[in-house]
Formats: sequence, structure tokens, C-alpha cells
Amino acid sequence: MGSFVYKDKVYEIDENGFLLKPEQWDEDFARGMAPNVGIREELTHEHWCIMSFIRNAFSETGRCPMIHQIGKDCGLKLQDLKKLFPSGYLRGACKLAGLTYLDEEVHSSWLPSKRLIAATVPIQERKYRVNIRGFLLDPLSWDEEYAVFKAEELKMPALTEKHWQIIRFLREQFEKNGTIPTAYETCEANQIEIEDVGLLFPDGYHRGAVKIAGLSDR
Repeated sequence: MGSFVYKDKVYEIDENGFLLKPEQWDEDFARGMAPNVGIREELTHEHWCIMSFIRNAFSETGRCPMIHQIGKDCGLKLQDLKKLFPSGYLRGACKLAGLTYLDEEVHSSWLPSKRLIAATVPIQERKYRVNIRGFLLDPLSWDEEYAVFKAEELKMPALTEKHWQIIRFLREQFEKNGTIPTAYETCEANQIEIEDVGLLFPDGYHRGAVKIAGLSDR
């Protein structure tokens, strides 16, 4: 937990710079945070349109929209989003909009502590510890059985070689660099468009692909 100050306004943020209270958001937060996510120039009309879309979608559904929804509804391609938000959709666009994919109706910091206790999910006599959002707590405990189970839990069809290509890429990059690739990096490395992410992982890049790969940004 910490704070971010801009124009004498104090915003409560978490350790990754995400706004803890979405209702505290205003345009000054976005302007002040923009340089921290790789945007050196003044925010443009396109930036504000995407942030507005994200916040409106959250207001209507209680969830941060998925990246392929942005591409489809705003008519943007992968390179368009990458140019506008170079640090990524979650770490750039959603952060500036004062939201994160973990926000669903209420921020996790508002939940009673007893609801934040990790659950233990048994899979064929193995146990995997997950957090309240269903993300694996220990990436090293991941295996392919977990991925299959999580995909079934998300009501996805049987995982195809294309799914495994994305999952293995995420795992390899995490093991190599200790970080999760952005959706941009994953799409470019695997030669797919953001629309393909939505087709492969209907729950989205983070809530689908990253979760199945046993990883979590936060």
C-alpha cells in the first residue's frame, strides 16, 4: 500500500501502482500516472476514449473489460493499442483508468479478511493453493493437469495445440524473466491478433490464459 501525489491530490495505490479505490479516480490521476506507464506526451483523444470505455464497462458490468473487447468495440488492432499504451493493456490502459482486472464490483482490499483466505483445490490427489480469484499462489506448483482442470472450470472446450502454445510461452517467459509478458508481447511472439485471444480464451488474457498458465500479475 502507498500513495501517489499529483497536483496536491493524494491517491491511494497498491504496490504495483493500481488505484485502490476506483471511486477516487479523476482525470488528474490519469495525467499524473501516464509518465509512469511509458506515455511521455500529453494524453490524446484516443487515450481518453479507451479509458472511458473501460470505466463505462466496469460501471455496467462490475468487471474490467477484456483486451479483445477493446479491440472489437473500439476498432483497434494490436499495434494501435501498443502505440497508445506501450506498457500493456492491464499495466497501462486499465491502470490509468483507475481499474484492474481484479476489480469486480468491489476491490479486493474492501473484502473482509476471512474471504481472502486461500482455497485448496484438489486435482487427482494433488492440491493446488489458489487465491480468492482462482489464481495459483505458487507458480512452481503448476503442471498440465492444473491447466486442464482450470480450463474445464472456465467452461472452455478441450485445450488445443494453439492453447498450449500460448500457455507454454507464458510459462517459459515467466521462468526466464520472472515477469508475465504483456498481451502485446504474447500476440506478437505467437503471431496472433487480439481477436484470436478472445476466441482462444473467452475469459480474457489475464482471467483466462494467464490463470490457466498458473500465473498472476498480482
